[in-house]
This record gives sequence, structure tokens and C-alpha cells, in this order.
Amino acid sequence: MDFQGCFPIWNKLTPAQQELVLNSLATRKVSKGNIVHNGNMECTGLLAVKYGQLRVYILSEEGREITICRLFDMDLCVLSAACIIQSLQFEIMIEAEKDTEVWIIPPMVYKKLMEESAPVANYTNELMATHFSDVMWLMEQIMWKSMDKRVAAFLLEECAIEGTNTLKLTHETIANHLGTHREVVTRMLRYFQSDGLVALSRGTVEITDSKKLEAMQ
Repeated sequence: MDFQGCFPIWNKLTPAQQELVLNSLATRKVSKGNIVHNGNMECTGLLAVKYGQLRVYILSEEGREITICRLFDMDLCVLSAACIIQSLQFEIMIEAEKDTEVWIIPPMVYKKLMEESAPVANYTNELMATHFSDVMWLMEQIMWKSMDKRVAAFLLEECAIEGTNTLKLTHETIANHLGTHREVVTRMLRYFQSDGLVALSRGTVEITDSKKLEAMQ
């Protein structure tokens, strides 16, 4: 699929606006583990995932990470265009969880589209509302759910994403997703293992009883 098929309101742009986008559109390949967008240090622009998988997260002053959402094939993200969204006050980091290729509309081009096109402005507001919902869901998990339930939910989500019950994950990686310490995750996974829910080996978590994990949520 090309970018036109990825951008839901493409047909609502004028021919001149479509030409502007295509002439300025950049593609970028990012290897697994590399940063796509580095907080307020840069203004990347609108990101669209051609293929791959990205992780959007925030970083605390103490250096602790917590995942807001993931982006998959054909997903779009406007959080990487902080310089044109004045209300965005927290630093967003985006890294590739798999080898990924993205399309990028430069920030000033996208800002021009927002100013000229009501459909683009409305669509941007919809994207921001979706991102805000992700943040609110995250806050709800942190405030009201115990860590064992959060770890269980994360493991099940990973199984669904990867299509396997054998996950190549370190305890540090899980901790970064959930915004906690590695020791907390290690303690929780050992508890799960003693209960027969998972089997642990170096760099791997195997889900052995998904039904019990689902019942924990």
C-alpha cells in the first residue's frame, strides 16, 4: 500500500495539497531498537508506519520509561509533531520494536495543511483524542490495577501481537513498558512461574497457562 491508501482523508485534500504532500513526503528505515523520535529535542512531523512496529513512550526525570501505545502497519502518529501542537507538554519518545519503515510529512508542511484544510484539522483532533484516550487508559491501569494484573495483561497482549506463547523478552523490557523496576517484574514473574502460569529462561518468557492469566485481569 502507498501513502495515499494509509492517509484516511487523502481524497479530501485538494490536488495542490496532494502534490505538496507527495513532493515533501520522506521515507525512513529504522532498525529494531533505534529511536525514531527523540522527545522535545526534535520535531519529526506526522509519522505513518509503512511496515514494522513502533513503541511510543514517555520518560520520567529519573529515567524511567512507560509505554503509552504501540504503532503497527498503516498506523499514524501526530505526537511526533509536538512543535505544531502547542498543548503537548510532555516528552514523547518513539522507538522501533522491529525493523520498521515510516513515511514522514515534515512538520511545517503538515502545519500548512492543518491551517488550510478543515478535514486535516479535524482528523488531527481525532488522532489527538485517540492518543489522549491511550494516556487516560494508561493512568487508569497505573492507579487502579495491581502489578500482577498489569503484568498478566502485558504478557497476553504480547502473545497476541507476536502470535506465539514463547516471548523473547527480558525482565528489563517488561519493566520499561510498565513503568516499574526490573526487580518488581522479576519477583512477579517468579510468582507466576511458581503458580504454573509461565516458564522462565534467559531472555524468554513462555506462557504455560493463558487461561489463568486471563482470569487475573
